[in-house]
Amino acid sequence: MLNNPIIPTHLTSKLAPAAAMLTTAELVDLGSQFYQWLTESFDIIEVTELVHARADFVDQVLQKVWCQHHLDEHQIALIAVGGYGRGELHPHSDVDILILTQEKVSAEVEEFIGKFITELWDIRLDIGHSVRSVKECVKRANADVTIATNLLESRRICGNQQLEEQLKPHIQSAKFWPSDKFFVAKRDEQKKRHQQYKGAAYTLEPNLKANPGGLRDIQTISWVAKRHFLADTLEELVAHKYLSENEFSELDECQDYLWRMRFCLHLVANRSENRLLFDHQGAVAKMMGFGDDGKPAVERMMKRFFRIINSVNELNEMLLQHFKQGILGANDSENIVELDDHFSLVGDLIRVKNKRKFMRPKTMMMLFLMIAKTPEVKGIHSDSIRLLRNSRRRLIGGLNDYAECRRIFMEFIKHPNGLGRSFNLMHRHEILGSYLPEWQSIVGQMQFDLFHAYSVDEHSYRLIKNLYRFSLPEHNHEFPLCSKIMQRVRKPELLYLAGIFHDIAKGRGGRHSELGAVDALEFGKLHQLSDHDSRLVSWLVKQHLLMSVTAQRKDISDPDVIKAFGEIVRDEAQLDYLYCLTVADMRATNESLWNSWKANLLEELYFATKAAFRRGLEKPVELRTKIRENQQKALELLDADDISSDVIKPLWKAFKPDYFLRYSPQQIAWHCRYIISHDKNKPLVLISEKPYRGGTEVFVYTKDKHNIFATIVTLLGLKKLSIHDAKILSSKDGHTLNTFVILDSKGHPIKDSYLADNIKTSLTQYLSQDEHIEYGKIPMPKKYKQFNFPTRVSFIEHSNKNVSSLEIKAIDRPGLLAEIGNVFQKCELNVHMAKITTFGERAEDVFIVSNKDHLPLSTTEQNQLESLLCDIS
Repeated sequence: MLNNPIIPTHLTSKLAPAAAMLTTAELVDLGSQFYQWLTESFDIIEVTELVHARADFVDQVLQKVWCQHHLDEHQIALIAVGGYGRGELHPHSDVDILILTQEKVSAEVEEFIGKFITELWDIRLDIGHSVRSVKECVKRANADVTIATNLLESRRICGNQQLEEQLKPHIQSAKFWPSDKFFVAKRDEQKKRHQQYKGAAYTLEPNLKANPGGLRDIQTISWVAKRHFLADTLEELVAHKYLSENEFSELDECQDYLWRMRFCLHLVANRSENRLLFDHQGAVAKMMGFGDDGKPAVERMMKRFFRIINSVNELNEMLLQHFKQGILGANDSENIVELDDHFSLVGDLIRVKNKRKFMRPKTMMMLFLMIAKTPEVKGIHSDSIRLLRNSRRRLIGGLNDYAECRRIFMEFIKHPNGLGRSFNLMHRHEILGSYLPEWQSIVGQMQFDLFHAYSVDEHSYRLIKNLYRFSLPEHNHEFPLCSKIMQRVRKPELLYLAGIFHDIAKGRGGRHSELGAVDALEFGKLHQLSDHDSRLVSWLVKQHLLMSVTAQRKDISDPDVIKAFGEIVRDEAQLDYLYCLTVADMRATNESLWNSWKANLLEELYFATKAAFRRGLEKPVELRTKIRENQQKALELLDADDISSDVIKPLWKAFKPDYFLRYSPQQIAWHCRYIISHDKNKPLVLISEKPYRGGTEVFVYTKDKHNIFATIVTLLGLKKLSIHDAKILSSKDGHTLNTFVILDSKGHPIKDSYLADNIKTSLTQYLSQDEHIEYGKIPMPKKYKQFNFPTRVSFIEHSNKNVSSLEIKAIDRPGLLAEIGNVFQKCELNVHMAKITTFGERAEDVFIVSNKDHLPLSTTEQNQLESLLCDIS
C-alpha cells in the first residue's frame, strides 16, 4: 500500500525510511499539507481513491514515527484494524491500531510505546489503540463480536511479521466465531442499532454511518460475506450468486454516494462527524455539486440521499435473508404453507410461486392484499424482494393505469388490516410510488427546517399509521377521542386517502393543499368513489391545516372564531374526520413538538364547534346570557367556599364584560377568591396547580402600567419557560388582569412546586418596581444560523373595530418575545391578547393591540411599529 501514485511526491518523500528524522512540528505541517491536498483533490479524484490515499499516507506516517521511536528494534508489530484495517480513512476518521506484543513486555518497550502513542496524538491523529498479546487478542475477540470484527479486517503496517502470522491462524480458524454465530451476532447488532433510530431512516439530520440504510448497513453485509466466504470485496458476492451484477453496481453506487457525502461532511465540519446537521448541509450540498442556492440545493442533495438509503435498506434486507438461508441452513421446503395459486408462506415470509406471472401488475398488487389477509406474514421472502424490485423498475407508467389494480388497491385500503404490516411493506418497497406517480415525486423530499422531522413521504406514511393506530382498540388509551371517532366512522378509508394526498403536491409550486385537493378528486373519479366521498376526501386535503391554524393562532374562546370555523367545516361528520386527520398530521410532523397544550387546544375547538352545530350556527351565543351564566356558576363555586355574593359583586362592578366572556366560571372563582383578600396596591400572582389547556396558567392582577407585558414575558423567558397564550384585560378601576399559559423547557406543565413559587416570587418582585427588566442580547443558537429570513409583520382585519390584529413571523430565538414586548412598550401599546406559535425555527405570533388611547392603530402607527419590529431581527 506504500507509494500510492495519486499522492504528490513532496508529501511522501520526507516519510521514506532513508529520509531524515522529522520533528513533531514537521509532521504536523506535513499532515496539514496532506489535508489541504485532500480538500483540493475532491473535485478531480474519485472519493474511493482519496479514502484509500489517506490510509496509505497514515501508514507511512506511522511507520516513520514507529522507527523514530526505535520500536522496529523490538519483537512487536503495528496492526491496522477496523476501517483503517480495510484501508479506508475519511479526512478525520479515527485511526484504530493494535500493537501486538509477546506475552511479556519489558518496561523499556512499554515506555517506547507510550511515547509513540503520545506523539501520534501530538501530530493530531485521532488514535484508538490497544496493546495486547496474541493470546489476549484471541481471548477478547472470542468474547466480543466487535473486537472479532476489527481483527477480521486487520493488516500489518510494520513490525514483527511472525506475530501477525501467529495471530492469523486463530482468526481464520473455523472455531473462531463460526459463520452462523457471527451472522446472528451481526444481524442482532444491526437490529439493535436500527431500534435506536426508532426504525426511521428518513430523519432530516441523519447519521451517515449508523442511520438505517447508511454505511454501517453496507459494512454489515461485507463483514458477513468476509467471515462466510472469506470475501475481501462485495463484488465476490456476484460469483457466489448472492448478488446480481446490477445489484452489485447499485450497492457500489450507493456506497460511493455515501462516501462522498461523509468525506465532504468531514471537510466542512473540520472534525470526525457522521451526523449531517443542518449547520453543515448547505456547505456539503455545494461541495457535492448540488449548487449554492441554499435550501433548493440541500433539498436536491437530500432527495438523492433518501433514495440511496432506501436502496441500501432493501438490498441489506434481501442479502441478510439470503445469508440466513445459506449460513444457518434454513430449508424452505420444510415449512411451506400454500396460500393460493400465486403465493405461499415460507416460515413467516410470503413468497411468489410463479416468477413470470409476478411480472404482471395485477399480481404485484395482489401480493400486498394477500399480506393484509394473512396475519402470519411478517415480511417478504428475499426471492420475492428481488422479483419485486425488478418488476417495479420495468413498469411503464403507474400501477393505477390498470383497472384491476385499482380494484385491488381499494379492496386493500378498505381491509381492516390493510394499513398495518402490509402498508409498512408497501411503503418500504416503494410500491405506493409505483401505484401513484404523484407520490413518487415526494419520495425523499425533505423540508429544510426544524419543524418537519421527516421527508414528505415519510411524514405522510407516519400520518396514515397514526390514523390506523386510532382504529385499534388496544391503543384507545393513547388518544381516546381520536380512537372513539375512528372506530365509529363508516368509511375510515376516506381518512387514509386524505392522508395519502394531504401533502402529495408539495414541491410542485403553488399551494399544496389546493393542488392536492384536485389530485384527490381525480383519484376518486378514477377509482369510482361516490361523488360525496370524492368531495369529502378532496375537502379534507384542502382544509387539512384549518383546524391546527385555528386552534393555535386564534382565540377559540371567541364565539365569532367558532362560528367562522364551523361555517367552513359545515357538519359534525366532517368535524370528526378533520379532527382525527389534524391530530395524526401534527403528531407525524415532529413528535418532539407535540405537547398537551396543542392536544387540549384541538380538543377544546372540537367540542366548542360540536356544541355550535347542535345549537345551530345561525343561533350564536347571546353575549349577555353567556355573561350571566358564567357569573352565576362562579358565584355558586365561591359560595361553596363561604364567600358570599355581597362581597363579590362590588368587585365585579370594576370588571368589564369581556372578563366574564373570556374566562370560565372556574377561573373567575379562582381569581376572585384571592383578589378580595389582597392589597390592591400590590401585584397578585397566582400559579395554577392543575394544568389549563395542557399548560400552567399564570394569572397576574396588578395596577395597570405600560411595561407589564414586556416585564412578564422577559422574566418568564429568563426562566426558560415558553409562553403559548396570553390574555390581557383592563378593569374600570385602573387594574389589569393578565393570564399567561406556559410550559417548561420540555413542553410540559409546571410540576415543580419550587419552580412555581420562584416564578410567583420573581413576578411579584419585579411588578412592584417601576423599572422594566432587560433580557439582554442572547446569541442566535448555532442551529438557527442557516435559517436566515427577515422578520415580517402583517396587519389582519379583526372583528372588533376598537383593536388592531397583527402577525409577526420571525426566527425563533431566546428573548424574541421580550424584544417584541419592549417594542410594544416603546410604542405605548396596550396588548389584549397574544397567541404564541413556533414551527421549528420559525415563530408565528399573533397579537391583538390598541394604542395608548385604546383605539386601533392608525396607518402611521402601523408603519412605525412594523419598522421597529423588523429592526429587532
